[in-house]
Amino acid sequence: MDQFLFYLKLGFNHVMDIKAYDHVLFFLVLVVPYAFNSWKRVLWLVTIFTIGHTLSLMLSVYGVIRVKASLVEFLIPITILVTALFNIFTASKSPKNERFGLLLIISLFFGLIHGLGFSNYFKQIVASEESKLLPMLEFAIGIEVAQILVVLIVLILAFVGQTIFRFSRRDWVMVMSAIVVGVVLPMVMENGLF
Repeated sequence: MDQFLFYLKLGFNHVMDIKAYDHVLFFLVLVVPYAFNSWKRVLWLVTIFTIGHTLSLMLSVYGVIRVKASLVEFLIPITILVTALFNIFTASKSPKNERFGLLLIISLFFGLIHGLGFSNYFKQIVASEESKLLPMLEFAIGIEVAQILVVLIVLILAFVGQTIFRFSRRDWVMVMSAIVVGVVLPMVMENGLF
């Protein structure tokens, strides 16, 4: 039970770490177009992301793939930026009219990239473990719990902003996505090719 709690907390803290807020930013822009009545779609997006994250972590831990850390550190903020810009350009469209299959594929791909960002550190943690699969699954549960918490917070803020303060859905999506663009652009420039 102690091992389960250790890896569960590690996964939870990986998402909620104030110094590494890339997961929070990504889920903010991923979920901001939705409301509570779209909870099934949101849950699918979050879960598919976690599957991608866990898959790339697994492939990296077992030595199947190796990617330069500098490339991953550049790609992570790019995934956030692309998602935020997508929101800005599609803010006036209803989420019901979107191509949900495409969003699932994008969430899986972005999950793969984000998983690689933690793989080197995670490899060091599980190096002494006989079986690395169980710790990875426990870690994935912690990630999923944290991501669902972030998603709930975003949905609650959207409800308050759109119901109490009467922001239109379009304005809410545009403003929140623009804020994230402003936060993530320095990350892209700091880690990137610019």
